Amino acid sequence: MKATVTTLKTRSGNNAENQFEIKIGDIRIFQSYNAIIAKIENGKTALDEKFWNYSNTTSKYRNIFLNETTAETKKKIDSGEYKLENLN
Repeated sequence: MKATVTTLKTRSGNNAENQFEIKIGDIRIFQSYNAIIAKIENGKTALDEKFWNYSNTTSKYRNIFLNETTAETKKKIDSGEYKLENLN
């Protein structure tokens, strides 16, 4: 299966350095620098337990990838909707 890698965009529409969306079939992955931050597979979202909220930059682009705020992400983790896993 072929993987496609897309660089995420800044708010001004430029390529964001070291911020990527990887698609492999129906799987979507957000990678910041060398760490996988989030994976969406079969409608279920997993976040890396160590890196999901690593820095302001990671959070900014994770929010873009998930189309939500950090507060919304935290609520989904607390409710069990999102799972924390070792993705790296």
